Amino acid sequence: MEICIDPHPLLDTVILHTIWPNTLDQISTLSDLDAWFSEDAQPPMDRPEEVKPTIRDLLRHGGFKPSGRSKPASEYLVGAAEKGRMGSINAAVDCCNVASLHSGLPISVVDIERGHGAWRIGLVPPNTEYIFNPAGQVISIGGLLSLFDGEGPCGGPVKDSQRTKTHEKTRQTLSIIWGSVALPGRTETTAEWYASLMESLGARVQRLKPTAP
Repeated sequence: MEICIDPHPLLDTVILHTIWPNTLDQISTLSDLDAWFSEDAQPPMDRPEEVKPTIRDLLRHGGFKPSGRSKPASEYLVGAAEKGRMGSINAAVDCCNVASLHSGLPISVVDIERGHGAWRIGLVPPNTEYIFNPAGQVISIGGLLSLFDGEGPCGGPVKDSQRTKTHEKTRQTLSIIWGSVALPGRTETTAEWYASLMESLGARVQRLKPTAP
């Protein structure tokens, strides 16, 4: 499996291909999930103040405005955890949310088998939007970094597309960690911890080497 990454001066990403031991509806989530979402959590990394503005700068590079309802997914998770609104979705998303919450880096996780054609990471053209939830709500993503398949953008650091989201019968996932070169080593540390969370549930995790366009 190959993913092409368009040149970008700020992006520092790790791409993980994960094969789960069964469909997600048959896999129990992290036994300590509630603890990870609590104020008493003790993650293997801190979340310094500079992470938030640095990730926003990453998302602004193509002209996107990462604020309000379009803020990075990692910021949404922090707010939800502080309000006690975090819960289990499925094993794949739960591992993603734990790693993203504590690292401060947005992470996309999509179902590989719902994608079509070649995969690519790049900037979204202006005036582009997609549906991001089952209710049919739409987000405008022009200028935002995104994961593309052959049909267009399908995942990003704000909200992933409903079209390729995980579901109860998902067996293989693709995860994109949206890190910045201005946070040296943070993407790598996040990827190692994130992979270990998935592996603790019996998943096989492979790091993909991106290709040039």
